[in-house]
Amino acid sequence: MLRENAIDLPKAGFSVQDMTRMAICLAFCCVTAFITFPLPFTPGLVTALTIGISLTALVLPPKLAFITIAAYLFLGAVGLPIYPGGVGGLGRLMGPTAGFYFGWPIVCFLQSYFKGQEATFLRYALVTVLIGVPLTYVGGLISMMVVLKVGFYEGLMLAVVPFLFGDVLKALLAAWLGVKVNQIIKR
Repeated sequence: MLRENAIDLPKAGFSVQDMTRMAICLAFCCVTAFITFPLPFTPGLVTALTIGISLTALVLPPKLAFITIAAYLFLGAVGLPIYPGGVGGLGRLMGPTAGFYFGWPIVCFLQSYFKGQEATFLRYALVTVLIGVPLTYVGGLISMMVVLKVGFYEGLMLAVVPFLFGDVLKALLAAWLGVKVNQIIKR
């Protein structure tokens, strides 16, 4: 009898396990965003968040990875202080580093898409270093050039060159962590 009066709601399409993994990845991104330090010659920050984004891509399927990073951006945009440096609000999404932020969901989706089914360090390292790092720089370079009104060379010196070595190391760390986390998940 109760069933006749109940409203049938459509299923969300996410299992409890999916939502839990997404929440853990989102929380990890929030925590890693607090690990930062500035470089005096660029508006960008060195941040461990790139590890969190790549790890999210390596642990979740593409759709869930995209949604997780989009949710991270949304939560920061509405004011939660979860962006690198412990800030929130729309300012970061309109400044010289905005391209990094807008590129992250796409980069995360593509890394997840190309990671393959087998969790191997080599595969994950190739995906994070050859897809994640360069595509992240595309958005950041464009926003630096547009917002700061600098040329291509100056943009490279502000958005790419100072971060390249560290980002490759962080990508390799994310690949290693991704293998370990996926081995634990499959148990």
